[in-house]
Amino acid sequence: MDTKSIWKLVTVVELVAAAVVILLGLFLPTLVILAMLAVSLLVRREPIAVVGFKRPGSWPALIGFAFLGAVGLQAFDVSVIMPIMNHLTGTTIDYIGFAGLKGNLGQLLMLIALSWMLAAIGEETVYRGYLQKLLTDLFGSGPSGVWLTIGLSSLLFGLAHTQQGLIGVVVTTVDALFFSWLKRKFDGNLWVTILAHGFYNSVGMIIFYLVGPIYGLW
Repeated sequence: MDTKSIWKLVTVVELVAAAVVILLGLFLPTLVILAMLAVSLLVRREPIAVVGFKRPGSWPALIGFAFLGAVGLQAFDVSVIMPIMNHLTGTTIDYIGFAGLKGNLGQLLMLIALSWMLAAIGEETVYRGYLQKLLTDLFGSGPSGVWLTIGLSSLLFGLAHTQQGLIGVVVTTVDALFFSWLKRKFDGNLWVTILAHGFYNSVGMIIFYLVGPIYGLW
């Protein structure tokens, strides 16, 4: 077996291991896969920049686009995706993880801080960074490879949120597709998805804190 084939096999093993961790919800999947990423980079002798950490052409433009994208995505989810899924399934998204958030400033600040660390930075590094890098290594960067990379990584991201019920899985899968598009729009820069993810969660939590859960606008 030549060197190229060996590395492709290693890539497949990494992807399967990550998928198992996600689907079985082993420990905290994001933290487990971040550890896998660290080992992978050491073994491959690659810098963290390979997953998308790089300086943008303009920080203000990147931050502004990320914020507007996050607000637009929130509006799309509650006005389109969630109402349609509510009517199709007869259920609503499960917000059990945010019980008691309404009117609780201490919980709001804690959840926003955790969200930026574990969800924005952690999940984006895992799903739009590490997993998309592995999938691109496996399928290539042609049109079919791009679709497979975005589709599979987004599906895994959705399945990582099964605690929110079927609607939660669908919403987060759609969100992952948007974040993937955003990353490609900014030339593979992971910072834009980190910021968009952080803004998206923060806006949602602040609304929940002020008015309680919103299950859809119609």
